Amino acid sequence: MIPTSQLPQLPAHFAALIEPIDAFLQCPTPEAWLAEAAKPSNLQTLLVDHCNCELKAAQTGLLMMRRYGLSLDAIELIKDWTKPFEDYVYFLAGDGKFPDKKAAFSVELAAKDETPLARDIIRKMLALVKEELMHFEQVLDVMRRQKVDYVRLSASRYAGGMIKKVRTYEPAALMDKLIIGALIEARSCERFARLAPRLDPAIGQFYLRLLKSEARHYQDYLSLAQQVAEQDVKLAAGFDQRVQELAEVEASLIASEDTEFRFHSGVPATAH
Repeated sequence: MIPTSQLPQLPAHFAALIEPIDAFLQCPTPEAWLAEAAKPSNLQTLLVDHCNCELKAAQTGLLMMRRYGLSLDAIELIKDWTKPFEDYVYFLAGDGKFPDKKAAFSVELAAKDETPLARDIIRKMLALVKEELMHFEQVLDVMRRQKVDYVRLSASRYAGGMIKKVRTYEPAALMDKLIIGALIEARSCERFARLAPRLDPAIGQFYLRLLKSEARHYQDYLSLAQQVAEQDVKLAAGFDQRVQELAEVEASLIASEDTEFRFHSGVPATAH
């Protein structure tokens, strides 16, 4: 559990918002990572990687919709939703201004079947994708105001380290992916909260504004994972244990040493 007292100067209503996340995560972000993240010399890496994480989160939400929620016709409707953002990140193409997404997101998206799970995956992941792409643009705006250039960055080992643990058969694979999604969103929320008081006030306030949506994303992922488990006797019986197992993997990635600083990296190697 992460003591709320470890969040210096965090307003009380924000501290209360992350109390469930405190209990969910198996370790706090190490102080050495927070000190590294607060260094002005790491501001570019922090913001660029945060920007990349928002895109990855949107991509993950779309992948969940395509794989587990949408009909074939609906999959065709969403295929280009993230392309302008991907072109910017992967090819440095464009000026960082993106088309209005309201028209695209207003289309009717049919489910692959009429099960509550398929409909709920579409509903919750659609909301997540919209917010993550909005956050992507907001981070870019913060970068412009801070005069921080966008550069290419390699990904951290964090998400991949958990994905390796996903079981290879369904519906266990879906449940694992959803639990991992909850862990990633929870860790992001925890880091926003703990970083906010340590950064330039303009960035800190922006990070605090993200807490509500990140906490909701964590809850949505976890509730979908529970919904999957409820449909299978064996998964339901082992649900809490599986959450614990994957949370321990997540904690080991956060608490172990990383040679490169990233938004989700572990203890900086220079700290030893």
